[in-house]
Amino acid sequence: MNAFYQFLADHNIAYERHDHPPVYTVEDVKRLVPRLPAAETKNLFFRDKKGERHFLIVVPAAKRVDIKKLPAALGAGRLSFGSPDRLKKYLGVDPGAVTLFGIFNDAEHAVEVIIDQDLWQSEAFQFHPLVNTSTLVISRDNLQRFLNSTGHAVKTLAVPFSD
Repeated sequence: MNAFYQFLADHNIAYERHDHPPVYTVEDVKRLVPRLPAAETKNLFFRDKKGERHFLIVVPAAKRVDIKKLPAALGAGRLSFGSPDRLKKYLGVDPGAVTLFGIFNDAEHAVEVIIDQDLWQSEAFQFHPLVNTSTLVISRDNLQRFLNSTGHAVKTLAVPFSD
């Protein structure tokens, strides 16, 4: 984890760190993380049926992704959630700590990063720093610097939501 913070420092990526008890769900975040001046996010890790494509989908925390419509929006076949082993292999995190910052560990660029286009309009975001006992607040400009520094292109997409 120290390598992650060193990476942020080396690339002049500013953030605010807020430590808290472990959180595993959006509901836990509401109970245990203080209100922060940034968009709350939900990060979902999917794989296609053949296991050839992997997706990190970032959406507003309060939204429910329509998983049946998502494959067509991505131009992919049937999707399922990535297993804990895949999550560890590709993003270096455990279930409950899925985060956009996990692409720090994706040196092979095997994970496609998709951010909901409405969420991307936010000025700042909340993400776990590879563990679920802290939350970082990061501005959109600094997040773009992080993404560029990891070599990951970001696609914004009108992610399909269900009611």
